[in-house]
Amino acid sequence: MAVYKAPLRDMRFVLDEVFKATEFWQSLPPLAEVDRDVVDAVLEESAKLNENVLFPLNRTGDEEGAQFNNGVVTTPKGFKEAFRQFAEGGWIGLGADPRWGGQGMPKTVTVMTDEIMFGVNPSFALYPLLGIGAALAMSQHATDEINDFYLPRIYSGEWAGTMCLTEPHAGTDLGIIKTKAVPNADGSYAISGTKIFITGGEHDLADNIVHLVLAKLPDAPAGSKGISLFLVPKFMPNPDGSLGARNTVAAGSIEHKMGIKASATCVMNFDGAKGWLIGKPNEGLAAMFVMMNYERLSMGIQGLGASEVAYQNAAAYARDRLQGRSATGAKSPEKPADSLLVHPDVRRMLLKTRAYNEAGRCFAMYTAKYLDLAKYAEGEQARLAADRVALLTPVAKAFMSDRGLEGTLEAQMCFGGHGYIREWGMEQYVRDTRIAQIYEGTNGIQANDLMGRKVVKNNGAYVATYVAEMRAAAERLQGADVAGLKTAFLASVAALEALTQAVIARAAGAPDEINAAAVDYLQAFGLVTYAYMFVLMAAEAAPKKASDSFYADKLALADFYMSRVLPELDGRVRAVEAGAAPIMQFAEGYF
Repeated sequence: MAVYKAPLRDMRFVLDEVFKATEFWQSLPPLAEVDRDVVDAVLEESAKLNENVLFPLNRTGDEEGAQFNNGVVTTPKGFKEAFRQFAEGGWIGLGADPRWGGQGMPKTVTVMTDEIMFGVNPSFALYPLLGIGAALAMSQHATDEINDFYLPRIYSGEWAGTMCLTEPHAGTDLGIIKTKAVPNADGSYAISGTKIFITGGEHDLADNIVHLVLAKLPDAPAGSKGISLFLVPKFMPNPDGSLGARNTVAAGSIEHKMGIKASATCVMNFDGAKGWLIGKPNEGLAAMFVMMNYERLSMGIQGLGASEVAYQNAAAYARDRLQGRSATGAKSPEKPADSLLVHPDVRRMLLKTRAYNEAGRCFAMYTAKYLDLAKYAEGEQARLAADRVALLTPVAKAFMSDRGLEGTLEAQMCFGGHGYIREWGMEQYVRDTRIAQIYEGTNGIQANDLMGRKVVKNNGAYVATYVAEMRAAAERLQGADVAGLKTAFLASVAALEALTQAVIARAAGAPDEINAAAVDYLQAFGLVTYAYMFVLMAAEAAPKKASDSFYADKLALADFYMSRVLPELDGRVRAVEAGAAPIMQFAEGYF
């Protein structure tokens, strides 16, 4: 039977000791009233709800799946009641503006509750998450009239939300979408077209569903500069909030997927559906990207959550499973065999997964900090924070989900053949986690965004400030016990800096170099970033290691990462240095 306990001790360490959350919040006037005791209560209650209500629905939801029947989608048994309990607890509006019924918690809080929810039930997590994302985009671009009417109902869970971007012929290249928006006499628009891969496009969890739809006006310019954003409700609301006639938008089918089967992934057909413009004409993509930065971090957190629950189950199994004897002599001579933990390779798999988890948790908080700064700070501080968010977003999405799946696979391998059997739950974690690398922009697209827009386009300016910060942070490591950690880290930072400059120089005369280098560069960037997270954690843990084994263990795991994981950086650097030629030398006919 699968097990899960929210990693609250490690979360509090990252929140309080590494990032000094209370001081950080007090430095930003809009967050100055965030109460640390209330945050603790939020974490405790989140753990209880997720462990006791949502976690038991994870396997049954996978087995039953979302069901489609003549346009009606039903979620698995227990989901509707759990969603109601989740909504009544205020969890949908946890990070929302109190103006619309939210609790005003910063991202540095919700990043932790998101991890817990993705760990226990990723399919369930997607339903409220899409509403939160839609509401975020609306809050910054819709009129006060629209926001005052819709947002309280989304945050209460009375209504849900979606984002409708992808079309059968248009995935990453949204500039070629065909969905049309024709003006009506009353100021609304008639939306017509088909959207695919729409998470929560239809379901039975809420009374109404608010779709945010990308479409083109009749006189729109070509390409991505001609995309507008529209709000299209499933049911037309009356002025008092009661529901009127059904709008002409419906699910045509749901996808039959590898994983997250309890999440309804819909084909949505808009047949002259009535909608309202959000923001300015032809600026819909910019409005949608307000939510995309948050959503992409969430996909990275999905990988983290899966890897955490997989680790917990693999560690428990390794402690209990008796197989073979230690190479150095029996450790449990009174038993027929020793535990799996006597074998170095089993430890390697568990330690790698745990290292990914602890560095990923710290990186998620680091990214959340800059999201909070970009949102709540002012002037130059806010601008610099937005630049850092732009740099980190593709890494948070791609590297965290890549290493999340890798950690989940390593944990599955600890079970041997039992990891392939449904009863242990590990195969579901693998299937559910794979999608995190694919949706919200595949990880290859994230890598191209990092390399092209965030590195080459500004001649490495974003990376230069990040490198300077990392070097300054390394100076906090003082003493013989962290000298090796410091040396390895600074060498990796120098390697990343040199690699960045080399790719920028090569791309100047050969545009293919950007995409050819992208994935390996992002992996190199992520490896150094996780090393940076261990530096930040080690700086706090080193002075306290004698007082608590938690801190000594943190330093030991940092040593493992630097010596057994970070060397992968060398191979990534060599791959980038090989350039585009080995890839592009083949004629199309070869394939």
